[in-house]
Amino acid sequence: LVLLAAYVGYLGLGAVVLQALERPAEVQAARNLLQQRLELLANHTCLQGPALQRLIEGIIQAYKSGITLQGNTTSLGRWDYSGSFFFSISAITTIGYGNLSPSTAVGRIFCIVFALFGIPLNLVLLNEIGHLMLLGVQHCASRLEEVFHWQNKASFLMKTCALVTGLLLFLLLPPLLFSDKEGWSYEEGFYYSFITLSTIGFGDFVIGMNPDRTYPSWYKNVVSLWILFGMAWLALVIKFCINILE
Repeated sequence: LVLLAAYVGYLGLGAVVLQALERPAEVQAARNLLQQRLELLANHTCLQGPALQRLIEGIIQAYKSGITLQGNTTSLGRWDYSGSFFFSISAITTIGYGNLSPSTAVGRIFCIVFALFGIPLNLVLLNEIGHLMLLGVQHCASRLEEVFHWQNKASFLMKTCALVTGLLLFLLLPPLLFSDKEGWSYEEGFYYSFITLSTIGFGDFVIGMNPDRTYPSWYKNVVSLWILFGMAWLALVIKFCINILE
């Protein structure tokens, strides 16, 4: 009962803080959108409200499908091979950004079957990667104990080094790459890194989706590897936090 109360209380605290931080921006954005719509109809009397609403809904639906307007043409690319490969990773890792999803009935059925077998496969692989990471840390700690005759110090030192190295490789340095390739700020890149590796996957920031930017062919492949090893590392950190809480 105490644990349940702490859980609900933690959620309630998060809700209060988020409401205080985000609600004013939401209200202002809604006002701006309504004002822009009214100004557009007032300045272009040939437009009709229902027709404009249908156009807006069509643009929103097209954007969800990965199609954007560029002058008199449209841009495609979210469902090319690299985009489909990245979607496959987001599916079986349960990140599920939500910015892209199958639109055909056959595609949705395949996605269910693909995830049904892919999620366990992903968990097995992440478990093996995490196990290898732990073995590496333990091996280095044992070597330090043999060379310097340290006992508790060696284990603590190696765990600290593993934590710092993981922070650099998976959370602190990747935002620099995202800032260069996506044009994001460092804070946005760091936010994307944690939201991705923790498999929260809101979908407000997703790599390789800006039609105005040209991405190198290796970009999504490197990010895919980063996601795989970063998730294994963060899972170990979360497991350590769970042990502390328990």
